[in-house]
Amino acid sequence: MAKESLMPKHQGFPPGLLGTQWQYTIRRPNPKVTPLTNWPRHRTMDQTVAHADLGFVQALWQYFGTEPFERGNLDGERLCRLFGREVIAAERGFDPQSYFAKLKLNEQLARKNFPEAFEDVKSEQSVKRGVMKPVKD
Repeated sequence: MAKESLMPKHQGFPPGLLGTQWQYTIRRPNPKVTPLTNWPRHRTMDQTVAHADLGFVQALWQYFGTEPFERGNLDGERLCRLFGREVIAAERGFDPQSYFAKLKLNEQLARKNFPEAFEDVKSEQSVKRGVMKPVKD
């Protein structure tokens, strides 16, 4: 009998921003789960940080839309950069340290802060690459 997973995995979700150190998912559960809190976003010289945030919002939109989703194997650091703003708790009694916690994309604020993430995406590859502009015909 297969061992029950300790965290839900989002199959097909991009693992991260290609060509950078920034990840969107984790491979296995950590006994010390990163609690979801609202981390401040600071301007930085490393533009890949902003591109990773944008690509993550784009992937969340493509995979979940406005429907609630479980935290699962989504990276805690990336979620903390958006939590309380673009990503919000979707349940009462929210447990910030649970892999089963329900989250939801705050579409209105995400569209305001990351408008490029909602432009028409013509291929799944553009989501995996974190493309900020729509693919032209």
